[in-house]
Amino acid sequence: MGSPASKLSRRTLFAGAAATGAVAAAAGLAAASREAAPQQATDLPKPPPERGGGYELSEHVQRYYQTTRV
Repeated sequence: MGSPASKLSRRTLFAGAAATGAVAAAAGLAAASREAAPQQATDLPKPPPERGGGYELSEHVQRYYQTTRV
């Protein structure tokens, strides 16, 4: 069986790998949120119609209809 020193180094290796993964994930999320923020500021919603709401055949709805066709 291994000595206690080898168990300690194995634990240290896994703890270091977990910490590195967590830092990499946090850095990726931070970079993604910085890139997404300016796009959200420029996308303004459409003004509401004068006569009230209604059905609008948007690109998203058309894509949905295409996926439901048999």
